Amino acid sequence: MAAKNAKNTASTSPRASQVRQAITLELVTQLSPSAAVADRIATRFALEPVDYHAIRETTEEQVGRSAQALNGHVNDTAMKIHMQRIVGSFVSSAHGAATFYGNKVTQARDLTSSLANENRDEDRDGVYGFESKVARAQQFAAEAGLAAFALLAAAEGAVHAYAAITGEDWKPYEPSAPLRSVGRQAAAAAMDAFA
Repeated sequence: MAAKNAKNTASTSPRASQVRQAITLELVTQLSPSAAVADRIATRFALEPVDYHAIRETTEEQVGRSAQALNGHVNDTAMKIHMQRIVGSFVSSAHGAATFYGNKVTQARDLTSSLANENRDEDRDGVYGFESKVARAQQFAAEAGLAAFALLAAAEGAVHAYAAITGEDWKPYEPSAPLRSVGRQAAAAAMDAFA
């Protein structure tokens, strides 16, 4: 019986009841490099600049053509649900790339500041002709930044396509709170008396 009670306690742990932050296009925009930062990254690290507008427009057209192919085969509600999931995957992918970029910038910044310590012998320039650890970290962060900026363009294109297809603004899916049975509600209310 103790094992059974342990299982019930584990399922109601704080981790199980955590609410995830909704991943919106606005959040992704805050985490991603801006157009000015992306241009500086491309120039400073001699990388191919991101054609933001072309990626955005191509993605918007692609999502629109996909919806046209389904027209007549699915009703309006099914189309909204399908498009919600498609756009959600674009925005989630851009969020993952933006978060990764932020982590790589932090790592590169930490390596750069530790290199500035004159008393350290580690992380000094290595053998002539090879990049240092700091240079490699900075280059990797730069590449991650441009990838995040490109995926932001794709996410924005998908969000605009959703609005054109459904006539509504895209919002991230947020599951409703699980319904509790009357017995659980009563037990929770009784426990509130002890708080």
